[in-house]
Amino acid sequence: MAATATQRTVEAVWRIESPRLIAGLARVVRDVGLAEDLAQDALVVALETWPRAGVPDNPGAWLMATAKHRAIDTLRRGATLDRKRELIARELETAAEPDLDAELDDDIGDDLLRLVFTACHPLLPTEGRIAMVLRLLGGLTTGEIARAFLVPETTVAQRITRAKRTLAEAAVPFEVPSGDERVERLASVLEVVYLIFNEGYSATAGGDWMRVELCEDALRLGRVLAQILPGEGEVHGLVALMEIQQSRARARVGRDGAPVLLADQDRARWDRLLIARGLAALARAVETGPLGPYGLQAAIAACHARAPSTAATDWAQIAALYGALAAAAPSPVVELNRAVAISMAEGPEAGLAAVDALAGEPALRGYHLLPAVRGDMLARLGRRAEASAEFARAAELTRNERERELLLARTRTGA
Repeated sequence: MAATATQRTVEAVWRIESPRLIAGLARVVRDVGLAEDLAQDALVVALETWPRAGVPDNPGAWLMATAKHRAIDTLRRGATLDRKRELIARELETAAEPDLDAELDDDIGDDLLRLVFTACHPLLPTEGRIAMVLRLLGGLTTGEIARAFLVPETTVAQRITRAKRTLAEAAVPFEVPSGDERVERLASVLEVVYLIFNEGYSATAGGDWMRVELCEDALRLGRVLAQILPGEGEVHGLVALMEIQQSRARARVGRDGAPVLLADQDRARWDRLLIARGLAALARAVETGPLGPYGLQAAIAACHARAPSTAATDWAQIAALYGALAAAAPSPVVELNRAVAISMAEGPEAGLAAVDALAGEPALRGYHLLPAVRGDMLARLGRRAEASAEFARAAELTRNERERELLLARTRTGA
């Protein structure tokens, strides 16, 4: 029983610490693939050691120290012992042990950002960049990434392998670029930070509705980006979006871990400090010029944050903002969200017509929220049997256990 509890602790620590661990190791050994291998080795040692010796007071530092010693051994055991490897090994051997807690907002945050910028190198195709970052920093398995992007698992594995090999062969430096090079990579960096946050906010699969540690990592990266790129409106827009969305975290999950939908949330539990930070970031985004896609999403989130209740929300404004977002970044998912806003502003019949217009969209064919949204509108129209059928279909499509339980409960009531 004790060993099982310790194993669960190790797994929890790994979920939280692995992105920082891999980022720190990658900066030192200058090889993403090797950094991941060393981090995995440290995890194996922890699984073997902690059940006997107990969990250390600073598990993150313990994992880093273990991985560092493995790195020294690995580099010195190599068949080709060139001067570069010897130099790295000496640096590792003489470097002071990092105080991970004290440096969390500085060195560790910078290491994560450095790895994101490295992974967003122009040498890599977009799908390779995203897959690698979600695997290394997002903590997703290859299978979860494959399901999220509706491609075979082997395809994702190949993309990640090619991306790591490309970076290693090109000897890409693990540093945050400057000037035009930074601007060139910024859109991809913002995209992967956004995806990491989204996976944390609504987990694709598994038994948790949210993965809070991913949201926190994404927020930290966004805040660092806002400091080093104060003139980029979309950076502030993304930070605003994440701050406001994260403000609802405590209200989105019940005591039993079950999801709590927006209309049922206790808004007194929303974090007012995060909302204030988000609104301030949105104001900075507005000051830089017209809002881009992230800024528009933040403006939508702000409408919810300012409203005292679902009924008092300015749904017409939200529908208009989704219209602007659809023009700036066309997407059937954006159109689906706009249909929800239309249903709240003009009634469920109008919303249902907008949803049905999306029925033939190939990208939404296996998207569980399409039948879930349709079921909600049918329920509001009193068409409970049809609503139940839609909720059942959505439950079959989702890969998140908590979400499936919620949808199945709605299937039974048709409401």
